[in-house]
Amino acid sequence: MAETINRIIVIGTSAGGVEALTRLVSDLPEDMSAAVFIVLHIPANSSGVLPKLLGRTARMPVSHPLDGDPIQAGHIYVAPPDHHLLLRSGTIHVSSGPKENSHRPAIDPLFRTAARNYGARVIGVILTGNLDDGSAGLLMIKRHGGLAVVQSPTDAQFPSMPASAIDSVDVDYVQPLSQIGPLLQSLANAPAPVPSDVSPDTELDRTREDDRIAFDSEADSDAHAAARDYEVGRPSVYACPDCHGVLWEIQEGDVLRYRCRVGHAYTVENLLSAQEHSLEDALWAALRSLEETSSLAWRMELRAAERGHAHGRKYFRERAIAADARALVIRQAIERKLIAEPGAPNDDIPYAEK
Repeated sequence: MAETINRIIVIGTSAGGVEALTRLVSDLPEDMSAAVFIVLHIPANSSGVLPKLLGRTARMPVSHPLDGDPIQAGHIYVAPPDHHLLLRSGTIHVSSGPKENSHRPAIDPLFRTAARNYGARVIGVILTGNLDDGSAGLLMIKRHGGLAVVQSPTDAQFPSMPASAIDSVDVDYVQPLSQIGPLLQSLANAPAPVPSDVSPDTELDRTREDDRIAFDSEADSDAHAAARDYEVGRPSVYACPDCHGVLWEIQEGDVLRYRCRVGHAYTVENLLSAQEHSLEDALWAALRSLEETSSLAWRMELRAAERGHAHGRKYFRERAIAADARALVIRQAIERKLIAEPGAPNDDIPYAEK
């Protein structure tokens, strides 16, 4: 195992990530003078088999870290299920803070904390995945002098994440997966970069980002959050899909994202996706309510008929027919939505547990 940590390598991926990571870690040498950190979107109830899967091909040890573990070179650390993986100066922090982009673990908290604590020594890597996860974190790495490496979208099983990173960030390297491992090895073996002076704008970004990192890892009181509202961003007209609080709008270069008071965060594409899920949930709830109304009204219509109450029978029959008509409209709307997205992958289940 290498004794000196020359580089901090942070890797983010989602759909298609297991296959990509399995290939990538097999290309990394055991004496690498870097520590490697991986976030893959996984279900909260996962049994945590990813280190075992990657360990079959990796030449470095692979594990879920514990909170407070020291960072060691020549080691691959994988975010545990339902926990963010964050970096401090010399140590690892495992957090159950608010979800970002509907995920915990999420990519951006790892990238941000790596940039904050290790600056120009950080190499951020974005691999296959859906939507635009990781772009905001990769931008923060670049602003602190680090390097950005992105899998070529034409080479990725799911190209959306790499394409978004390329659109949003001044990426240093765009490579097929087969070339990323050797590239990381070469970069890790090069002399450690000398930290550059932080510009006033970047220093302001760092101050604001420190506040957001606190949301990721520490229990902030509502009063403390309110006191820092002016530093987080400007209030938007949108509500948080998780807690329904006001979302604050944060503009970072070409990346626009949103964060609520308690710390839930979204990029634009993920906010749109979350709102669509909320709409579908609302439609199902409305459909259930209408079908229950219909069922009760038809039952009352039958009861009125048995008792010879013509007026009551007519009243309940009209209520039942109206409820059935509304339910049919909603059911058709849901079906049209599902038909329009027949092949949409489930980003919450990126691999089959073995």
